[in-house]
Amino acid sequence: MSEIVVPKWGLTVEEVTILEWYKKPGDPVAADEPVCLVETDKVTQEIVSQVDGTVLELLAEDGDEVPIGQPIAKLGP
Repeated sequence: MSEIVVPKWGLTVEEVTILEWYKKPGDPVAADEPVCLVETDKVTQEIVSQVDGTVLELLAEDGDEVPIGQPIAKLGP
């Protein structure tokens, strides 16, 4: 099992707000495929999966503020 985590953007960004999930549990996902849209205090950006797999669980919902480095989804085979 692997996790998708909020990546670090810049030196001052401490958290992001999840605007929209593109995937839901049970959906397949490919490496480098966008899984959600997030917003920082300066930019709107997509978070992509690092691996191929299936979304097992979303750990945050639309509108949630999530710290950098925190897992937001679990992926399985």
